[in-house]
Order: sequence, then C-alpha cells, then structure tokens
Amino acid sequence: MQKAINAIALLSGLVSLSVLAGGAYLYVQKDTLIEGAREKATAAITEAITEALPGMVDAAIPGVPEVTGPAVSSPVMPF
Repeated sequence: MQKAINAIALLSGLVSLSVLAGGAYLYVQKDTLIEGAREKATAAITEAITEALPGMVDAAIPGVPEVTGPAVSSPVMPF
C-alpha cells in the first residue's frame, strides 16, 4: 500500500513540474509564438485574397457592348 501511495505522490510531483515547465516555456517563447502565428495567418489571408481577386475583378468589370445606340445630341448653349 505504501508503494502505491509513493507512486501516486511521485506522479503528482512530475505532473506539477511538467505544468510549471510548460508554463515557463510558453511565457519565455510567447513573442516568438505570436509572431509565427501572425505570419502564418497573413500568408493564408494573402493567398486567399490572391486566389479570389481575379474572379472578383472579372465579375466587377462589365463587358464591352456589341452594338451601340445612336449619338445623343446636345442642346446648343448661347454664349
């Protein structure tokens, strides 16, 4: 029974140390991790916009008409 309690206590200590070490690592590396995530997000957004842009431009520009109407006369303005 004592061996089981000692094993549980040892595992509890190891878990506490690993949580502490993980938290310290994240605290020290937070700027690097944030910058890496920002670069990945920027690259993904840029890629998505680049892929969508040709379709958006083609849809926004109207086609050239095949036939036009007659010339529109303008009233003569006296000077």
